Amino acid sequence: MSVLTVENVSHGFGGRQILEDASFRLNKGEHVGLVGANGEGKTTFLNIITGELMPDSGRVTWCNHITCGYLDQRSTLTPGKTIRETLREAFSRFYDLEKEMLADYDKMAEADEDEMSRLMEDAAEIQEILEQSGFYTIDSKIEEYANGLGLGDIGLDRDVAELSGGQRSKVLLSKLLLENPMILILDEPTNYLDENHIAWLTRFLQNYENAFILVSHDISFLNDVVNVIYHVEDAVLTRYTGNYDDFMRMYDIKRAQLEQAYKKQQKEIADLEDFIARNKARIATTNMAKSRQKKLDKMEKIELMKEKPKPVFQFDYSRAPGKYVVETEDLVLGYDEPLTRPLSFHIERGKKIAIKGVNGLGKSTLLKTMLGIIPPFAGSVSLDYYAEAAYFEQEHAGGEKTALQDFWDEFPALDNGQVRRALARCGLTNEHIESQVRVLSGGENAKFRLCKLMQKPMNLLVLDEPTNHLDQAAKEALKDAVREFKGTVILVSHEPEFYTDIVTDIWNIEDWTVKTV
Repeated sequence: MSVLTVENVSHGFGGRQILEDASFRLNKGEHVGLVGANGEGKTTFLNIITGELMPDSGRVTWCNHITCGYLDQRSTLTPGKTIRETLREAFSRFYDLEKEMLADYDKMAEADEDEMSRLMEDAAEIQEILEQSGFYTIDSKIEEYANGLGLGDIGLDRDVAELSGGQRSKVLLSKLLLENPMILILDEPTNYLDENHIAWLTRFLQNYENAFILVSHDISFLNDVVNVIYHVEDAVLTRYTGNYDDFMRMYDIKRAQLEQAYKKQQKEIADLEDFIARNKARIATTNMAKSRQKKLDKMEKIELMKEKPKPVFQFDYSRAPGKYVVETEDLVLGYDEPLTRPLSFHIERGKKIAIKGVNGLGKSTLLKTMLGIIPPFAGSVSLDYYAEAAYFEQEHAGGEKTALQDFWDEFPALDNGQVRRALARCGLTNEHIESQVRVLSGGENAKFRLCKLMQKPMNLLVLDEPTNHLDQAAKEALKDAVREFKGTVILVSHEPEFYTDIVTDIWNIEDWTVKTV
């Protein structure tokens, strides 16, 4: 049974076709992965099916009485509410029912016999609904989901206005899962989750009885939770049965078959053209030549899949610093309270260090403290006098300027052509370049910020979750750039497959924390 049907949907933006005659179906209980390179239109498709964006043509049909929950990259929270209050909003319909039941009890004090009978029946019906829905165990359920996604470490009484972007994403995801909609739509849910929380979400989705649509560039996560893949490429949406690895095998076979058919057709075309050229001028064979020409004209030409330009990243090494790029003495990380025990260490020139560990223990705080962006809670940290640091922040929304203008304002010495070439080299199209930075997708925004980073000479590269939102090709390009960079690298990442074979050391911040892990 299909709970969502998309028929012949087309949509374009700024002269570029994003979806063309796309069709899609979501059957009851299917776990769908929506995959494709950055900028191919995955988020656009999600916005169309949820009604946030109207397609240029085509039709989107949902089954009656379907409830749908959508976690996108730009969801927001209400400042002034605690995490717990926000999560309780997932059960607002049950709290409304409880109020209605209590109001019935209040009315019973002055009701006549007939009214009393009606009120008791109504209250009993509501009571049954609340008991069956687990209303009286809501707080324990909130604790379970919050702890599963790492919110317990933050504290459920924290105001959501005080949270980082990654922490806000966890609150939104927890709330959505607690709402238990019939259809889940998740756009990059594993961003900002560490390995333990991804494992919890994996188990949750594996056991999820309803259907969901998932956008993710985390291949192992996709393999574990989906049973159908929809691939969007060159405005075309194609369905494959199985997980991501199954899709790649079928995609490679399809590509090989297309190339074989293309070569065969090209040979046939060459033979026809040769015959026509040799025989069209001779009276005896001119009719045969015309017949071959008609066949050639009617032939439906096979086109090979377009090769996508892959992004290229390269960091500009400046000069050699001293032997120790970073040195600390009894350094304690923290804001209002300490996050770590006193740390004394030094980072030697040329080292490449990955920092891992569960969220909330101070990985980003460590990077900012080493760079002098925030002060230590206690102790001291110093950078080498000749250190030239470049810092990629975990999150940065961007402003109203176009990517072209934003880039140009920061690097005014470059001309228009140089700016466009630099951005194109990082995988950004003219459409991206002329869009406001704030409307770029997560992957496009990351590529844009990496491109700006590449314009500055450096000998210390600091990357905080750089692979969030990046597609597989961009991750590989970034991995190559980090491997080839001659300077010192400090990176925070939850993706061991990204950093394991390119770093010299791996630090686990859980070894330093004063919190209970």
